[in-house]
Amino acid sequence: MAKSNHSKMMLAIVCFFLGVIGIHRFMVGKVGTGVLMIITVGGFGVWALIDFIVILTGGFTDSDGNKIK
Repeated sequence: MAKSNHSKMMLAIVCFFLGVIGIHRFMVGKVGTGVLMIITVGGFGVWALIDFIVILTGGFTDSDGNKIK
């Protein structure tokens, strides 16, 4: 599996501060789920928290399925 060109640290920072509106998902090209995060306010915060943890552990992928490095 290829590595994404996105920075894991930058994505984690954006997710921490703007995760409830899904900006980190728009950054990696996941527009559909980004819109859902706006509508649900980050799954009432739970979805944003899970994304933050997944980003830090290295399991988050971009829209092409590439892991964030």
